[in-house]
Amino acid sequence: MEHLLEMMGDRKRWAILMGAVFIIGAAWIWLSAVPASATPSGEISSPLEGFAAPDFTLELMQGGEVTLSDLRGRVVIVNLWASWCPPCRAEMPALQRLYEDNHERGLEILAVNSTFQDSAGAAQDFVDELGLTFLVPLDRSGDVSRLYQLRALPSTFFIDRHGVIRQVVLGGPMSEATLQVAVESLMDEMP
Repeated sequence: MEHLLEMMGDRKRWAILMGAVFIIGAAWIWLSAVPASATPSGEISSPLEGFAAPDFTLELMQGGEVTLSDLRGRVVIVNLWASWCPPCRAEMPALQRLYEDNHERGLEILAVNSTFQDSAGAAQDFVDELGLTFLVPLDRSGDVSRLYQLRALPSTFFIDRHGVIRQVVLGGPMSEATLQVAVESLMDEMP
């Protein structure tokens, strides 16, 4: 302890110690950083605003499958929901109207059913009852819900044409006006 106090009193020694700490810290950051080339899109993925949307491929309720990264060039809304969720039910008609009004302009909606905590049959009944026409991927294993760190239903991710999450809304229901404002700002951006 006495040696440390003595070193702090000597400006030259203190500057050398702080320089060494700085160099070691910078080296650690540089060595432990995840290179962008380590991800499929060349960008670091995270389910947070400003980061590349984590990619996934899921089976579609309508048949076939969808891969999020295949939708680059379009504005995408990823909405995680379940049929037993009242706020999910309340916001689905607004999502459907938004889709009908903007699909031709480049909007895609992936209404990812949290099938691992729901059932495909209940999800199908929900979709039929509400007359939903956008894509409904089924997250049977819960992998996408974990990837997107699902904490509330519904959870909605607004993704720009470059695959970057621009807005995250946890919970709901969102109003049609809120949805339209969020989508309009993304639609107006140049691809």
